[in-house]
This record gives sequence, structure tokens and C-alpha cells, in this order.
Amino acid sequence: LFPYSRKGTMMDNRFATALVIACVLSLISTIYMAASIGTDFWYEYHTLSPAENVSEAGRSIWEEFVSEEADEKTYTDALFRCNGTVGLWRRCITVPENSHWYSPPGTDMTTNCISFSLSDQFMEKYIEPGNHNSGTDLNRTYLWRLQFLLPFVSLGLMCFGALIGLCACACRSLYPAIATGVLHFLAGLCTLGLVGCYVAGIELLHKKLPLPDDVRGEFGWSFCLACVSAPLQFMAAALFIWAARTNRKEFTLLKAYRVA
Repeated sequence: LFPYSRKGTMMDNRFATALVIACVLSLISTIYMAASIGTDFWYEYHTLSPAENVSEAGRSIWEEFVSEEADEKTYTDALFRCNGTVGLWRRCITVPENSHWYSPPGTDMTTNCISFSLSDQFMEKYIEPGNHNSGTDLNRTYLWRLQFLLPFVSLGLMCFGALIGLCACACRSLYPAIATGVLHFLAGLCTLGLVGCYVAGIELLHKKLPLPDDVRGEFGWSFCLACVSAPLQFMAAALFIWAARTNRKEFTLLKAYRVA
């Protein structure tokens, strides 16, 4: 049995390496996902002269932007004109520090953010943004709600998978790692769905409210973190499932060999 036991030791080292890599990938994807949720650079707007916009007609837009009654069209227009950024939880615009009527516009700029309330996350989107009488746009409404819920479902699945992994370590068994792999795979699907919902929502919004000629829009680094997190979750899932299943087969073969 000595040669087979030696081979079995080599297999155990291989499985351990796969599990370590899977755990590292899982940790990195969790950090990326949490960072993307907590930051405000999912989509960025760049305009040529934000200071002039704010110093003139933009002052009234800023007041409407911070108002609790600001609708989708109001704050989107402000994002267009004031180098705005949008996250899953907040929207931000860049304005001069001295933007009062009695002060000339300065060159120093500051970024001010307003958080989306929980009711804002589940608020209906309208066919014509800002027009409550135009009817509900179901596509944009459910895309907006999904992009709010899916990242938390993804993080929850990975945390639950980590708990199962800890239980597997306590039981000195690799077989529960299959459940960890399945949960990471589902988390990857949720993250992928989040990215798809966000892209579709932005495209539909820009069809309703086209970008002005002097405004350029692009996806930001927070969005890129979510895009990177999804393949990391899939790779971690594949390693967890492969290590658990292959180790189970090796254990079954070793047990049958000893019985024989």
C-alpha cells in the first residue's frame, strides 16, 4: 500500500492547492463586490464646462438636485451638466465651492452627493422620465430593482458558502465544498445578472433622455470591479467543485482497493 499512499498524499496536496486558490479568488471577488457596491462610479458623465453651467442656470438645477422631490429627469439633467457620477446608492455632481449668487464662480470644485432612499430604489420608472402621467415603464422599473437587490444576494451567497467551507474544515472533509462551489456559481450568476441589468438600464435611460452633444458618458471603475468579480466567482466555484468531487472519487477508489 505504500506506493498508493504516496500517490494519495500527492493528490491531497493538489486538492489543498486548489482549495487555497479558490479561497483567495473568493476573497478577492468579495472585496471587489463590496467595493463596487459602496462606491459611486458605476457610470460617469463628462461635460466641457461644468463651472459655467453651475454658475448660471445650474444654480437652480443644483437646488432641485438636492431636493427630496427631485424626479429622474431632474437629477439626470444635473448629472449631464455637472460632471455627474452614479452609483447603486448615491448620485453625485461636481460644482464650484462658491456658487452663491453674490460670489463669482471659482476654479475650486467640490463633489456633492445625494443618497437614493430605500423608497427611491423601488420607485416606479415612467415611460417619459419626469412625467408621472405617462405610465409605468416596467422594463426599467424591474431592471432598477434587480440592480439594487442582486449584489446583496451575491454577497449573501458567498458568505453562506464561506460558512459551509468553515464547517467542512471543522469536519475534516472536502465533500461539503461542493455546496460552497454551487453557492459561488449562483453568486456569479447574480453578479453577471447585475452587470447586465445595469447596462440595459443605462441604455434604456439614454434612449429616453439622450446625452447632449457636449456630454460624454462612460462606465466607471466601480462597474469594472463588478465585471471582474463575476469571473472570479465562477473560477472559485469550479475549483471548489472539482476538488471536492475528485477527492471523493479518489477516496472511493482507495477504500475499494483496501477492501480488495
